[in-house]
Amino acid sequence: MSANDTLARLAAVIESRKPGRGGDPEASYVARLLHKGPDAFLKKIGEEATEVVMAAKDATHGGDPAKIVNEVADLWFHSMIALAHYGLAPADVLAELERREGTSGIEEKALRKARQREGAGE
Repeated sequence: MSANDTLARLAAVIESRKPGRGGDPEASYVARLLHKGPDAFLKKIGEEATEVVMAAKDATHGGDPAKIVNEVADLWFHSMIALAHYGLAPADVLAELERREGTSGIEEKALRKARQREGAGE
């Protein structure tokens, strides 16, 4: 079983919880976040990102590194809710990571900045 399969199965569950697909905000946490709209799940993404940072800082000072995994799982989960809301899927993120594979991060960042400058000049 691949990580891609796991993400695809979770994405399918999230998709099934969308309000337009019968997701019940009274019975499903995902449906409740989607029903409340972007502010609700974006707030959760911010909270979870902060918790990842805190868990990593704790691990640096003798805390349990496993907590980083737990917090990253929460961050990924809430990010997947955002992806679903905007009509995107984990496969889109994986494709972007594959596109970047083998590219220097410094080169990638410079290329993005150059593209932004080109777009601003049009």
